[in-house]
Amino acid sequence: MADIAPDLKTPSDLPRNDTRTVAEALNSALADCYALYLKTKNFHWHVSGPHFRDYHLLLDDQAAQILGVTDAIAERVRKTGNVTLRSIGDISRRQTITDNDRDFVPAGDMLSELRDDNLKLVESFRAVKDAAEAAKDNATSGIVDEWTDQAEERAWFLFEASRKG
Repeated sequence: MADIAPDLKTPSDLPRNDTRTVAEALNSALADCYALYLKTKNFHWHVSGPHFRDYHLLLDDQAAQILGVTDAIAERVRKTGNVTLRSIGDISRRQTITDNDRDFVPAGDMLSELRDDNLKLVESFRAVKDAAEAAKDNATSGIVDEWTDQAEERAWFLFEASRKG
């Protein structure tokens, strides 16, 4: 992580090196959130088939929930005295969730891919939890539990929606 401009050094009682480790984990999760948000919206816009309305609404709800988490993550980074993502390029360099630029994706494949991506996001959140606990950053450790639960719920809904029969 780059040095922090003096004007952006938010006071914190946590050691700077510890908060940088937590901020790195948070920024990685934030990049994944943005990648997952855009993929979910892409699939929302391009879903097709007999379950169009159900999937279209499900994906829109999930995208809104993912976008809602992004601000909380970025603000948590700032509260610890660190800086967060600044551009699409920054997101691209940090994201672990892969983009999907295919011209057509069958609806079932969309749901499966998003399910797996949400579970990958859970892994990112667990890395945040580990870093926060190691840094004794109780606030981050506590708040990441809700984000994890939301991602697990999205994965569950996507799994159930994609079941056959």
